[in-house]
Amino acid sequence: MTLIKSISGIRGTIGGTPGNALTPLDIVKFAGAYSKWIKQRNISCKRVKIVVGRDARPSGDMVNRLITGTLIASGVDVIDIGLATTPTVEVAVTGLLAQVGIILTASHNPKQWNALKLLNEKGEFLSDADGKTLLAMVENSDFNFVEVDDFGQISCDNSYTDKHIDAILKLPAVDVEAVRKSGFKIVVDAVNSVGGIAVPRLLAAMGVQVIQLNCTPDGQFAHNPEPLPENLTEIAKTVVQSNADLGIVVDPDVDRLALVCENGSFFGEEYTLVAVADYILSAEKGNTVSNLSSSRALKDVTEKYGGEYFASAVGEVNVVAKMKEVNAIIGGEGNGGVIYPALHYGRDALVGIALFLSLLARKNVKCSALRAEYPDYFVSKNKRTLTPDTDIDMMLEKIKTKYSCRRISDVDGVRVDFDDQKKWVHLRKSNTEPIIRIYAEARSATDADALAKEIMSEL
Repeated sequence: MTLIKSISGIRGTIGGTPGNALTPLDIVKFAGAYSKWIKQRNISCKRVKIVVGRDARPSGDMVNRLITGTLIASGVDVIDIGLATTPTVEVAVTGLLAQVGIILTASHNPKQWNALKLLNEKGEFLSDADGKTLLAMVENSDFNFVEVDDFGQISCDNSYTDKHIDAILKLPAVDVEAVRKSGFKIVVDAVNSVGGIAVPRLLAAMGVQVIQLNCTPDGQFAHNPEPLPENLTEIAKTVVQSNADLGIVVDPDVDRLALVCENGSFFGEEYTLVAVADYILSAEKGNTVSNLSSSRALKDVTEKYGGEYFASAVGEVNVVAKMKEVNAIIGGEGNGGVIYPALHYGRDALVGIALFLSLLARKNVKCSALRAEYPDYFVSKNKRTLTPDTDIDMMLEKIKTKYSCRRISDVDGVRVDFDDQKKWVHLRKSNTEPIIRIYAEARSATDADALAKEIMSEL
């Protein structure tokens, strides 16, 4: 059993003993602390309003009832938007003028997991400072529930999936007419979660013929829900057998987007953001941002159009902060997460789909041909277990010293760039596990693996 508390919320496996898993007592405790934190931040507000939405995993309804009951008992109004993607909840927070939001999802974790992801009044994840303040309140467990006449009110609003889709279709960069004329046939694998509601609805609005695969939102994941090639053999076969133009894969909460080409090959989730950025930058010069563990291909595309690329620490909140700092017009993470500020500051597979299809329709090429237009980079992802006496800071300092003649970033672990060879390596300690991650990228898989092994030998 597992329970992980971090600045972004709380997540864990369902069932077990309090403090060691995500049990009802832990959920109530965290929701009580969150309501107290919200009210302290909004003292002048007569009644605090919070948006709650969830993915389709089996524990979602139970967790939702515990959360909403605790918030109402704390004197907080709740707007329950039901089954909704993570970006839909983010959009709803600002659309409903709420003070905060909670997303009940464990993202790509298996179905026995669930989590509370916390949003601020902008529909964005909490800052490091706010997260730490909240965690301190959870540990203090000093709550004050209201009397019956002061209970919060609960209301339901199931309109936000459609409102989110409508907002996407109205974006100037989304060319609905071009997509409709292309007559695309697309296979969708939504791993039996909320993507099975939202993605087909978006595609139908764009005139796309949809073949649904694992689109029943019952939380019974048909395969490992992380959208990696090894988990997507079924959709790859279906795309080819159906003579489809491409396949679209989302994770359970629809903030990550992976694509399958018409020939069954994988577009590569690192290249989801690259392709969308290529499309946006072709019409508007600007800056881009991704995290330090994302592909260099985004930098290449950005510079092709005269923009400047910036790297942030790993984590959506860090990417968003850097995007705002440098006024980036597109950004995200190499796990298929697209952030398009013209809509909102959050990873959003739905807007990623609309922008990618607009690009594919305007270019009038096969998906595999589009992928061939981008430079090939290969990432080697590795990790090493740390012992309790491991001095990780000393290890990282040694790497910095050895490669001091190279370009180094230490905003999140250590990243060493070998610009002359177009390769890099990034070492960072996990925030949730006793491991160090070693990611390396190069122009060939052999070179990427060799660089990772070289660095690991130094450790």
